[in-house]
Amino acid sequence: MIQRTLAHIAAMIHSEVSGTAQEVRITGVSTDTRSIQAGSLFVPLIGERFDAHDYVGEAMQKGAAAVLWQADHGAGPADIPHIVVTDTLLALQQLAKAYKNELAVKVIGITGSNGKTTTKDLVAAVLGSTYAVHKTKGNLNNHIGLPLTLLALEETTPFAVVEMGMSGRGEIALLSQLAEPDAAIITMIGESHMLQLGSREEIARAKAEIVAGLKPGGLLVYNGDEPLIAMALTERSAGGTTVTATDGLPANLEHVRFGRAADNDRFPTGIRMDADGAYFTINSPEYPELFVPLLGEHNVVNTLAAIAIGERFGVSPANVSAGLSSLQMTSMRIEKLTAASGLTVLNDAYNASPASMRAAITLTEQLSGFGRKFLVLGDMLELGEHEEQFHRGIGAMLSPERVDYVFTFGRLGRFIAEEAQKAFPAAHVRAYDDKAQLAEELAAAAAPEDLVLVKGSRGMRLEQVVQTLLEK
Repeated sequence: MIQRTLAHIAAMIHSEVSGTAQEVRITGVSTDTRSIQAGSLFVPLIGERFDAHDYVGEAMQKGAAAVLWQADHGAGPADIPHIVVTDTLLALQQLAKAYKNELAVKVIGITGSNGKTTTKDLVAAVLGSTYAVHKTKGNLNNHIGLPLTLLALEETTPFAVVEMGMSGRGEIALLSQLAEPDAAIITMIGESHMLQLGSREEIARAKAEIVAGLKPGGLLVYNGDEPLIAMALTERSAGGTTVTATDGLPANLEHVRFGRAADNDRFPTGIRMDADGAYFTINSPEYPELFVPLLGEHNVVNTLAAIAIGERFGVSPANVSAGLSSLQMTSMRIEKLTAASGLTVLNDAYNASPASMRAAITLTEQLSGFGRKFLVLGDMLELGEHEEQFHRGIGAMLSPERVDYVFTFGRLGRFIAEEAQKAFPAAHVRAYDDKAQLAEELAAAAAPEDLVLVKGSRGMRLEQVVQTLLEK
């Protein structure tokens, strides 16, 4: 993590140190007094309902060595080493970019409606088979989390793999310009953020902003099965930029397309799955059959992006294979868990969009070797005016020939249940508003040999259902 004197930091963000604290040395940066570490620089951010300048004293008591201080808050505290800045958030971002530029690190940036965190873990696993790698912790992928990720880099780390999330236009461009990636990945375009952006076309345009900061000669890896990505990239290349004759992308933009279709640069030629993960081959004789401990064909597609990054940075096929097979996943991304009773639970409770929910359901349908299959489906949030249509679409795709029971939770989940009831026996579809009741009745109904998928948006907190199942 960053270790600099205040004088050095002030120069990095074009500010000045107060008093005689020039040689105070900081180690690390924090924006949260709950996670302050000794010697860190505390950056008090200002939100709609809080102003962290109120907690500067607490930060110092917990071990902070110095703070940033926003100029419109008056004179900074005379007894605390500090740097006065115009805007603490902007200063945090400037410091992160300046620090990254002092290092020799190569940055891989990842965006997309779904699959960002899984792909981040996959890329880190592939690169980690050969190099030291730092990756985004959890989902610290916004205008605050990305700078903190960059500032946590060790000075000698050769690779950083970072997520870039957004809720509206312009946000990915900002993150890309901060990180200046050497390679970028667009995983897919789904329906997340329909509430803010209104259409999948607008979502694609927002995700394509990742090329805004891509280094000259950098590599773009994108899902070739999704025509909206190429559309958005082509639009960005308009206005006098030379484009290729074949796909409309900027002529100086090196790119690799991945996906299921055989017209992509990287595609699977065979996939087989068991309860432990996926075995697959790709369109390259250099690779033997590969294994990744992830469930679902959609995750095989995500793996192709990681392979492309490995190839770009000289990871051998043998090391690619070793890295994938030893993958360590961020929690709550389709975890296969076993309850005390022996019941198998697929925990995918971190988030949900129509695309990711369809993928999780398809995975559950395809897995064999289980008794009955239960779906626990919660609301998919932030889908805008078409939210009812999207939920009814999920219910309409369900078949009693492929799953046995459907339990829904939440106001929108009832639309899933209403559609499913058209095909299922009445007793096999249940809609709940009480999460505890759902968990208890599901735990009573499911047998040790059964399989349960739990999927919903983060705000539904369906991991509470998972915990009940695991304890039974």
